[in-house]
Amino acid sequence: MANHYETLGVDQNATPDEIKKAYRRLARELHPDVNPSEDAAERFKSVTHAYDVLSDPQERQRYDLGGDQAGGMGGFGDIFETFFGAGFGGGSRGPRSRTERGEDAMIRVDVELADVIFGVQRDITVNTAVLCDTCNGSCCQPGTSPVTCDHCGGQGQVQRQVRSLFGNVVTAHPCGNCQGYGTVIEHPCIECGGKGRVRERRSMTIDVPSGIDTGTRMQMRGGGEVGPAGGPNGDLFIEFRVMHHDVFSRDGNDLLATAQVSMTDAILGAETEVSALDGNVQIEVPAGAQSGDVVTVRGRGIQGLHSTNRGDLKVALQVITPTKISTREKELVRQLAALRKDDPPTLGEFQQGFFGKIRDRFFRAG
Repeated sequence: MANHYETLGVDQNATPDEIKKAYRRLARELHPDVNPSEDAAERFKSVTHAYDVLSDPQERQRYDLGGDQAGGMGGFGDIFETFFGAGFGGGSRGPRSRTERGEDAMIRVDVELADVIFGVQRDITVNTAVLCDTCNGSCCQPGTSPVTCDHCGGQGQVQRQVRSLFGNVVTAHPCGNCQGYGTVIEHPCIECGGKGRVRERRSMTIDVPSGIDTGTRMQMRGGGEVGPAGGPNGDLFIEFRVMHHDVFSRDGNDLLATAQVSMTDAILGAETEVSALDGNVQIEVPAGAQSGDVVTVRGRGIQGLHSTNRGDLKVALQVITPTKISTREKELVRQLAALRKDDPPTLGEFQQGFFGKIRDRFFRAG
């Protein structure tokens, strides 16, 4: 009886990993699909038996002690599948379908900040795969249809019988004539080249939800590419980008803006009308207003995503000191100064500029 270690070409002190690698190398060299000779079949049987013994710790110990290892092929089926995969023994999965699900698609859509307040409908154009109108997804010229493959008889695979240690083993392979479909298209559609779909620019109307922000994605099921051979459509993903606005910015669902206020209005207070993104709005400047004060108008911000609630409009006041005044105005200001007898300027807390100041007040306003 041949020495199992010599059969695998390893030392008696070989590790399990070394034994496994040796078997893998020899099995791929001697397998009947690769080497159909009778000598290779006999060697393949011996190599497999040697591995079956030496890969089992208890069987290997018995063998090393001189036990009889001529019988029992135990786990060869598992070993064979481990190294060569499933597909032996004549199992049939049948032909594969030409019809497949289409790929998902994604486009980016720019929207104005004003459109985000309540949402809006937009027309978009998508360059994608659509169903071929000529063959309606059949992939064939009108009046024709696929024919059964004469190589595999419509099974999509071919089988052949090889000799192995089990005797005759049937192996199955995809049919090379029909690529596993079981049918052959003898007259492919000229319009789509036998694909069942063509590329086309198509237009659609979408609902842009309120409250979206840059990076928000919306999924339209079935809005993507049609699949090969008229398969179901993939999904369309729309990613939004909210464009910059020169006057308004946002903090969540709140709209932020600044308003320049004259010195006299800041002193005496005033009501004024300003133009918001969704129409005019009244704001009230309180008497004694300071630069950086924030006036909040409730419910005039952005309507939330999947909500009917709106954020607020927050307007930061910037008091403007006039730089050119008449002699009469100067005299009146001097009279006011004399009446008030204000303290002279003093050093105070350092401020990071006007906009740094109002940023902090924006987030405190409510």
